Amino acid sequence: MTSYWQLLQLILPVFALIAIGVVVRRVHWIEGEAEASLLKLVVNVLFPCLIFESITGNAALQDAKNVWMPPLMGFVVTAGGFLLGRVIGKAAGLTVGTGLRTFALTVGIANYGYLPMPIMAGIWGPESRGVLMVHNVGVEAALWTVGVLVLNGLSPRDGWRKLVNPIMVTLVVAVVLNLAGAAPLLPKIFTDLVHSLAVCAIPLGILMTGVSLANYLGEVRALMQPKITLLACVVRLGIFPVLILAAAKWLPLSIELKRVLVVQAAMPAGLMPIIIARHYGGQPLTAVQIVLGTTVLALLTIPLWLKAGLAWVGA
Repeated sequence: MTSYWQLLQLILPVFALIAIGVVVRRVHWIEGEAEASLLKLVVNVLFPCLIFESITGNAALQDAKNVWMPPLMGFVVTAGGFLLGRVIGKAAGLTVGTGLRTFALTVGIANYGYLPMPIMAGIWGPESRGVLMVHNVGVEAALWTVGVLVLNGLSPRDGWRKLVNPIMVTLVVAVVLNLAGAAPLLPKIFTDLVHSLAVCAIPLGILMTGVSLANYLGEVRALMQPKITLLACVVRLGIFPVLILAAAKWLPLSIELKRVLVVQAAMPAGLMPIIIARHYGGQPLTAVQIVLGTTVLALLTIPLWLKAGLAWVGA
């Protein structure tokens, strides 16, 4: 059994990179056009390369069950998180206009990208990231459909359009190549180039996460709203992990998908709701309060939930 200290050692470098990202933004080493350009590089080039490398030739994804079930679970868990978050927020006294919809959107979605990937690679090896990435298709679909409906900022049709992007196109191509057994036929010069770009994706992506968060750290007092932050921590880091681990325990899922759910159960709130709230009529400060509060506390709770989940689910 992996110890708490071993699990903590897996996540400390991730949080250290986030902290470095905050620092380089605060000292103005990355800002303005440089920040926007680096984010575009990560999202449109580096991350697609990481997806391609993680999926092509991945034996776990040659099982058809690991192609359709992970996105289905990603969608159901995330959409359910949005809806349950709205119910809990309303029961706690939040209303439309005081952060209810932004609360539901932000607390309902776990960090599904740069934080879980190094954790999974550290526990089960780099190949375990392939199923996580397929699972994330469902998360994205839930975010841009059910999520935007909860926030009431986009029509479902406009939400679906957001899914046509370099990440999704690369994922579809990689899955098809993998299922067809075509990965060994790819030229070595091409796979070497993809690998060179892929290894940059996680460290630079995590660093840019810190850069993005630094933009909201100017007014420290505004970042802590006790009612919102405490409620979000209870829901995201207390209630949802139990529900997700129960699904991983009792549903007839592959061992690879169970591992994804164990890691997702331990995650704090994801960052995307901050951006969505800014652009589609929500309350970004509420989203920032939830993301920062759950992320800081997650430094302590992630190893606890991972240890409990690994023991209970048997992943």
